[in-house]
Amino acid sequence: MQQGLTGRQKAALLLISLGPEVSANIFKHLRDEEIEQLTLEIANVRKVNSEDKEAVLNEFHEICIAQEYISQGGITYAKDILEKALGSQKAVDILNRLTATLQVRPFDFARKADPAQILNFIQNENAQTIALVLSYLSPDQSSAILSSLPQEKQADVAKRIAMMDSTSPEVIGQVERVLEQKLSSTVTQDYTNAGGIESIVQILNGVDRGTERTILDALEIQDPELAEEIKKRMFVFEDIVAIDNRSIQRIIRDIENADLQLALKVASEEVRDVIFKNMSKRMADSFKEEMEFMGPVRLRDVEEAQTRIVSIIRRLEETGEVIIARGGGDDIIV
Repeated sequence: MQQGLTGRQKAALLLISLGPEVSANIFKHLRDEEIEQLTLEIANVRKVNSEDKEAVLNEFHEICIAQEYISQGGITYAKDILEKALGSQKAVDILNRLTATLQVRPFDFARKADPAQILNFIQNENAQTIALVLSYLSPDQSSAILSSLPQEKQADVAKRIAMMDSTSPEVIGQVERVLEQKLSSTVTQDYTNAGGIESIVQILNGVDRGTERTILDALEIQDPELAEEIKKRMFVFEDIVAIDNRSIQRIIRDIENADLQLALKVASEEVRDVIFKNMSKRMADSFKEEMEFMGPVRLRDVEEAQTRIVSIIRRLEETGEVIIARGGGDDIIV
């Protein structure tokens, strides 16, 4: 193969070798900028000789295999398998190419571990370190760990996850070394985004109701705006399908008819069915008729109506009049 080909040139050769149909499907997963760059690169290729084609395909195949091994058992497992199959130097070369072209997510080892084991590993670390680790775990793992932390630490960790924006590779590497894992060499040199409000919302949606209440109550004092933003995103109007029928009937009593009609205007069929089956036939027929004659509505008005309905649902949940299923056992209805 020609010496000194760039990654972009190799990608162009690969797409040419794979053919137009496969390449078109790959383009669907790329950003516009990447598509433009690759299109230009492909256009500049006049001829693909068999040696270059075979070399690029082999390299791509090796990287795919290495990535599969990493997903199965982590970077160390991949290195061991590749060394046995291809030799030490070849294994290092493949992994070096992989980490230069594909991002291996930090704390990969932890996402394969039991939450209780991770808890034992990190519970004595400071809140910022715990927040960083939880940001990279699956929501289920993070929910279990957050629920098991001391109450005085839960809100602090939750707030740090919500406020987290990007973390430098040096910090990530340092935390991984503290946790005695050998993943720092796989971290790309770009700043890695993790955490944020969506992250803590997913985590809190998986904890038990008591833990959620403790954390949000503490955040109400520390940072009321953050607490309100988290609560807004924890339950959205479409989630009403997960509420039991008796609770939905209770909710309907407190909602203004105009708000419910607006909210249902663009709701899914599933949401409409759940709402209508918890009304009397006469009321449901009346709603459907009025919605037909409503005509076009502004999306902003619909969103505002849904927000008011969600606020009512949250209020009724806080007073115990309705139940929203949570990740913990205290919401099991018997």
